[in-house]
Amino acid sequence: MSMFCYQCSEAAKNIACTTRGVCGKDDKVAALEDMLIYNLKGLAYWTKIAREKGVTNEEADLFLLEGLFSTITNVNFDPQRFVEYNNKAIDLRDKMKDLAVSKGADANAPYDAATWKPQKTEADYLAKAAATTILAEENEDIRSLKELLIYGLKGIAAYADHAYVLKFKSEEIFKFTEDALVETLRKDITVNELISLVLKAGEIAVKTMELLDRANTTTYGKPEITQVFTGLVDGPGILVSGHDLLDLEELLKQTEGKGVNVYTHGEMLPAHAYPELKKYKHLIGNFGTAWYNQREEFEQFNGAILFTTNCLVPPKDSYKDRVFTTGLVGWPGIKHIPNATAGKMKDFSPVIQKAIECGGLKAKDGKKITIGFAHDQVMALADKVIDAVNKGAIKRFVVMAGCDGRAKEREYYTEVAKNLPKDTVILTAGCAKYRYNMLDLGDIGGIPRVLDAGQCNDSYSLAYIALKLKEAFGLDDINKLPISYDIAWYEQKAVCVLLALLYLGVKGIRLGPVLPAFLSPNVAKVLVENFNIKPISSVKEDIEAMMAGK
Repeated sequence: MSMFCYQCSEAAKNIACTTRGVCGKDDKVAALEDMLIYNLKGLAYWTKIAREKGVTNEEADLFLLEGLFSTITNVNFDPQRFVEYNNKAIDLRDKMKDLAVSKGADANAPYDAATWKPQKTEADYLAKAAATTILAEENEDIRSLKELLIYGLKGIAAYADHAYVLKFKSEEIFKFTEDALVETLRKDITVNELISLVLKAGEIAVKTMELLDRANTTTYGKPEITQVFTGLVDGPGILVSGHDLLDLEELLKQTEGKGVNVYTHGEMLPAHAYPELKKYKHLIGNFGTAWYNQREEFEQFNGAILFTTNCLVPPKDSYKDRVFTTGLVGWPGIKHIPNATAGKMKDFSPVIQKAIECGGLKAKDGKKITIGFAHDQVMALADKVIDAVNKGAIKRFVVMAGCDGRAKEREYYTEVAKNLPKDTVILTAGCAKYRYNMLDLGDIGGIPRVLDAGQCNDSYSLAYIALKLKEAFGLDDINKLPISYDIAWYEQKAVCVLLALLYLGVKGIRLGPVLPAFLSPNVAKVLVENFNIKPISSVKEDIEAMMAGK
């Protein structure tokens, strides 16, 4: 076994990837990612101690978020970048230790992660990684809960980092991240203590998603119901993938008046609904579908391609020279757009120049899809929705949010959408929607049967809608609403959303296409007994059960 990774739904044999990740990362990158998590725990220890002594440091707080985010599936595959991240974690750890000690803290620490002294070389980190793998925690249930907590933290970190770049931050999120990472270092921690921390992570996840929602809507306006073109027009083009709205905005500003059109891909589709982004006339449309189809779709796009966050898959040689990464994304040999200096924008001129050099795209027909059903838009329809429910025109809402992926089993979600009764409405967010958002499912009295709230980053909208409907119907329990949850998960942001739903008290969630490999049998049993989490089954059985409120 040269690696052990089971953080995503594609873990080999639903156990773990042990030689090479299905995502494309090799054992070296896997080891360096493990070491980064280890070193972030050491940084978290001294940051926590310093905070207790009245000293905070935003650089350290932010790097904890960035470091966690960089290890999410399909973000960064570049070993050199991970060596640099590990070095920065060590440097910041020692800086925070010095600050803490200067305020009277004990210079000794009970954890190796807070004290070891690396030579800061790739070889040094790889050697250390062999002794600090996930399996170093021998108790299966403790290991399972620690990893569940860490994966939830990765999702929280991603959402918090997106908010931070828009100048929205929260000391509560910083503090919880530090505290939770330090708790995973404890050898004496109990199952019950970890379960409490996991549920607390759900609470922080809700607050983080609310913070990001506020950051996005304050900066770019409240999403509006918008039709988006899915074809191509003649002329040079840039395709933007990932999730980062600020990167898209800065690119739009730098391409304005240059004759270069900008298209979104994957999770960037919801950008078209924001007033401050849709005002750019050269934001033409959305090309392509979910992340896992990019190797085929990018060959068809004769322009430059920019990755702003996950979800990057190993690029093919046929288009590799047209791909650029920025932020935390990385692939060996791919051109990287560095972060901007304070008060300036990133310099996307290499991306723009490549788009012009490519000579342009040829027009291609595409249908229009309707997006923009974030919570404000749905609440604007609240009277209409409530009336439709009371009259029986809408019998049930089905939340089919989350991630898409390669597995054939995910066709289940398309078939569910096709076969749901015509008096049901699908609430969605995330790239899971690409399984059915091109289907003509019609509407119910003018209410579309697919209400797309946006990115996985916008899952807060779905929780908000449910809570507001609970109030509107005068219910005392969110589970009494005519809403079923049929969630698709792939990576750690989906874990974060799941923990948020559990914190809000949602029960009976169907989770697929497989239950997470990192859940030990005992931990899975706790989730089933306390929250009635269940695996998906057949399309027919699940639809019948959901329509019966089960």
